Amino acid sequence: MACIYILYGRTINRFYTGASRNDNANERLKAHNNNETKSTKMGYSWIIIHEERFSNYTEARKRELFLKSGAGRKWITEQFGQYKREGCLSG
Repeated sequence: MACIYILYGRTINRFYTGASRNDNANERLKAHNNNETKSTKMGYSWIIIHEERFSNYTEARKRELFLKSGAGRKWITEQFGQYKREGCLSG
């Protein structure tokens, strides 16, 4: 199993989308919050706001790439924009 996840960075008010080869986004969250991931070192208090599971990493990666496209970023904003607007600290 594989998964994609969307994180919200509380300290920087931003979203981050990633994929994992295993279906445990919480393990990836730990890496992001421990500054072990180059792309998320600028935000230290990430929370998982969305997760999707897939039968294989190829499918998860396709979804991740879509979510990182213009249409995907628009979808994220439509679905989870309240985090940015309200400065939510939890899901």
